Amino acid sequence: MKNFNIKAVLFLNYFVFAILLNSVGTVILQMQQNFGISKSHASVLEGFKDLPIAICSFILASFLPRIGIKNSMLIALFLVSCMCFVMPFANDFWFFKLLFAIVGISFALIKISVFTSIGLVTETDKEHSSFMGFLEGFFMVGVLMGNVLFSLFIDDNNPKSTNWLNVYWVLGGISVLSFVFLFFSKLNENEAKSENTSLIGDIKNSISLFSYKKVMFFLLCVFLFVLVEQSFQTWTPTFYKEILKVPTSMSIQAGAVLAGAFALGRFLSGFFLRKFTWIYVVSFCVIGFAVSILLVLPLTQNTNVGTEASWLNAPLVVYLFPLMGVFLAPIYPSINSVILSSTPKYLHSSMSGLIVVFSAIGGTIGSVITGSVFEKFTGQHAFYLSLIPLTLLIISAIVMNKLKINPKK
Repeated sequence: MKNFNIKAVLFLNYFVFAILLNSVGTVILQMQQNFGISKSHASVLEGFKDLPIAICSFILASFLPRIGIKNSMLIALFLVSCMCFVMPFANDFWFFKLLFAIVGISFALIKISVFTSIGLVTETDKEHSSFMGFLEGFFMVGVLMGNVLFSLFIDDNNPKSTNWLNVYWVLGGISVLSFVFLFFSKLNENEAKSENTSLIGDIKNSISLFSYKKVMFFLLCVFLFVLVEQSFQTWTPTFYKEILKVPTSMSIQAGAVLAGAFALGRFLSGFFLRKFTWIYVVSFCVIGFAVSILLVLPLTQNTNVGTEASWLNAPLVVYLFPLMGVFLAPIYPSINSVILSSTPKYLHSSMSGLIVVFSAIGGTIGSVITGSVFEKFTGQHAFYLSLIPLTLLIISAIVMNKLKINPKK
């Protein structure tokens, strides 16, 4: 397979950050138990993760190819490796704020680099869409494995125990392994650079993207999607713990089941996008997810599974809730691939930066709104609210599909 080595490295890098980024739901739950942090206060961890992603992506996007795509990924992996080896000694909330800030900065470097690299290692639009789907699917495999990994270190009999922090020794080791593999891999970055332009020219090219209506509606789609996605991913463990009353380890494992559903949905998108137009795939998924919310959430009312429950004796709703992720999963890689395929390769870094910025903003706002509504009302109310951005998402996607970008500009 052409470019197999660098493709494998991209998968591994995405896997590492999938675990670190999406551990925020587990950490929020543990902060409430270990340090007595309120839901609204704990929800700021999402901001410490996402705001650095947004800020750094905006700053770095236009000239990251000048730093070097491979060099940027190596810097990111070095930073998170160091922080992971510090975390087993964490004894206060600010450690976790610092952790997610560094993870956010590093992920900005990784995601822009990875998205830019996809255009360098694929040759056609369909191959681009398919690879994007598989890559995002593998990202969700990382989320699944991360939830399972964290749950293995949780002590259900002692909620105040901080032994779960030892999981960061494992994560630090994986980060170092990814660093080594990347260091010895080769990546031809020539096409990602715009010849005969200065840094100022690169910045102007980035700003010019806002002049396209298709880009503006795409960014709205990204913002709305991640707002919904992060709400569910971040608050599913707390929902299971406080609404369904299951054990803490099982609550975290529910996040793994949700991630597994996302992974399945994104792997399937890699196949469907080869056969169907992206707007049909996205429309079907949005409608399917909205219908599943209306059917599944009522089943969680007045449900008390109990702390002695396990996956072998849990009621049907415990399985149905995270499986909704199958519908939501294909949307993100579908719309990302469409916009990247519509722009010249030398603008992929800038476009990727905008994707990361608007994803980060959407994730932060979604998590904070969900946490606040969860605290003041119920978890069901918090998740019903997602029907509003879902409606706006499908409208924006339909409009985006009708617009064009002139690749020569």
